[in-house]
Amino acid sequence: MKKTILLSVLFILSFQFFCHAQWLEKKGNGYFKLSAWSLEADQHYTNSGKIDPNATRGVFNLNLYGKYGLSDNWDIIAYIPFYVKSYQNHQVSQITNETLINGEEFNSFGDMDLGIEYRLFKKSKYAFSTTLTLGIPAGNSKGGSDGSYQTGDGEFNQLLRFNAGTSFSLFKHSFYAKSHIGFNNKTKNYSDEIRAGLEVGTGFFDSRLLLLLRSNMVKSLKNGSLNASNSNGSIFANNVEYISIGGEVAWKLTKKIGIGLGYSSAISGKVIYAAPSYNAGIFYLLK
Repeated sequence: MKKTILLSVLFILSFQFFCHAQWLEKKGNGYFKLSAWSLEADQHYTNSGKIDPNATRGVFNLNLYGKYGLSDNWDIIAYIPFYVKSYQNHQVSQITNETLINGEEFNSFGDMDLGIEYRLFKKSKYAFSTTLTLGIPAGNSKGGSDGSYQTGDGEFNQLLRFNAGTSFSLFKHSFYAKSHIGFNNKTKNYSDEIRAGLEVGTGFFDSRLLLLLRSNMVKSLKNGSLNASNSNGSIFANNVEYISIGGEVAWKLTKKIGIGLGYSSAISGKVIYAAPSYNAGIFYLLK
């Protein structure tokens, strides 16, 4: 079960970063971000959706995200987690303060996402596009002494997504909203998934300050057969599901450089950590 929970965290991590940019970039323009992401939890959602305790585990990630306009209608996208640390803290007796079980950590490269986005339609305040994202199994799916400290899931997946966005005014203030829905085709006996999300944001101080709220959902189609125990007894389960909410604050220090802080947490789920994650990064706008 520990192995499955960790992989669920990695699914959310890659999903969040591919939901960042608002619209397609113009030809020659780009958005690039260096980020750190962290989560630590002592409880998780079980496969029935209930919350159970677990030994305190965590994941720390350093990554690069980039989106570049090949033309006004085509963007290329990449998410590269070049350092992922999966760890478990020491378990210490509250009475004697003695270490009962030693902690452990495993570090490696993580699973990458490579994608391409095409503009379907743009007119006035409305824009529609489609994105194909390839999940590259560059991480380690059997890390640590018991194989449960993964930095990737070991399978190649293809996510086809439809995106829609618009801008609008509320109380004489400008906002944007965007949504997406997609199908994630997974391999190696994992169940396929339906993914969806919604984001709303607005800017202040001549758009130097950006505030946004987002929610994401993953629903398993339960058509995979993966449900086996490894040699240490951990269950490499399938059919991960969750609904998450979060937000982000970004501040442009100059016209091209800015910093951002983000938060996200699963408010319901199956086989996923029941704890919030945090991220911070610096971004560069190529224009």
